[in-house]
Amino acid sequence: MVTQRLASYIASAADRELPAEVSQKTRHHLLDTIAAMLSGSELLPGRLALKYAADQGGAQHAAIVASGQLTTVTNAALTMGMLAHADETDDSHAPSLTHPGCAVVPGAMAMADAVGASGTALVRAVALGYDLCTRVNLAIGTEVLKSTHRSTYSISGTFGSMAAGALLAGLDEQQVRYALSYAGQQASGLASWNRDSEHVEKSFVFAGMPARNGVVAVDFVRSFFTGVHDVFEGETTFLGAFSPETGDIKALVDGLGVRYEIMRTNIKRWPVGSPIQAAADSLLALMREHGFTHSDVVSVLARLPESGARTVDDRHMPDINLQHILAVMLLDGGLTFVAAQDYGRMMDPAVVEMKRRITLRGDPSLNDTDPPRQAIVEVTTNDGQRHVHRTYAVRGTKDNPMTEAEVVRKATDLLEPLVGKDRTEELIGRVLDIESCSNVSELRPLMRIGDAGVIA
Repeated sequence: MVTQRLASYIASAADRELPAEVSQKTRHHLLDTIAAMLSGSELLPGRLALKYAADQGGAQHAAIVASGQLTTVTNAALTMGMLAHADETDDSHAPSLTHPGCAVVPGAMAMADAVGASGTALVRAVALGYDLCTRVNLAIGTEVLKSTHRSTYSISGTFGSMAAGALLAGLDEQQVRYALSYAGQQASGLASWNRDSEHVEKSFVFAGMPARNGVVAVDFVRSFFTGVHDVFEGETTFLGAFSPETGDIKALVDGLGVRYEIMRTNIKRWPVGSPIQAAADSLLALMREHGFTHSDVVSVLARLPESGARTVDDRHMPDINLQHILAVMLLDGGLTFVAAQDYGRMMDPAVVEMKRRITLRGDPSLNDTDPPRQAIVEVTTNDGQRHVHRTYAVRGTKDNPMTEAEVVRKATDLLEPLVGKDRTEELIGRVLDIESCSNVSELRPLMRIGDAGVIA
């Protein structure tokens, strides 16, 4: 029985040692998501979520990253989820079309704080959450989700948060069965998030909602709720609702304990939307190879897969506007989180003028490549030279992973403006050595930022 195998695996995961490379990769994603949460506290979705949590109050079970407020485990998961996806900094898993970190890590951190879990337990819970989050979408089929206008990000994230929380709460096999059913009942989300103009609803759908719903499923069972013990098998099932024709129940357990999906999850090198990553890689490569600056550039042509090009074509938000991001990179010689979030620079005459030289084109030859989301950038300089670079494997993806030093540099860029150099170094060091921590609540002071941008 697949449900029994899955529940048994989840219930026993706390005692299962991770391979060294999986543990290290999990710590990288934990650091990456914590940095995204803290930086997200300065942005509109994060500020709204923090205010909502402050208004809700509630029992003081878990701390919220950034504000340090103590609240219920469900409010903490919701709020930290929205912080984690307040911009486009968080990780992604291409085969399942998910953003696992922004749902799994907030749910895991809220539950770990509430129960006083160790760093080792947190790392194992996060790795487990990625495994379940991604496998749920693989079982449903991403094409089915897209064709039925459902969000590929929120449905799976609920199960990822639930699995992580179940490990940390110490649920046994029967209790995990109940939690799986409550996760299934709450699995939801519409693809209409893509019309959200301020990233607020998107942050809820991608992260806040699934992080909360997964924790709710676990919290119900901790409160002695019972339920259906076999949501994936029988007469009426989860896959029967979401993918009755092509659902693959075996995908839920395929490779468990052997193929760790966190190893196939991407950490973004750049704090921008995923379709821009390859183009940014190519532009930087050309700038480094040929030594030109913005004053040398006559024109830039960026070619992306057609769907990606539509997503990032001169959008109203700076971090998902390809023309704007490439213009800023040329002017600054690189890209920081602060620059990627600077709405004011979208009206800067120098940026506007540089944007006029940049053309974005959807290229059907790039639609179904392996690796996916490739880009070709052509730069013509005022000496008549034409420089071309194609990024095949985006830096930070499974085909071209970032080093630990690169992950640290990205986190430093996000954290240092918020908490200063010394606390940034201490927080990064503690997270990378999290498995030596006996109680994760010890990290609370390092992850607090004054008023954390709460809207008055």
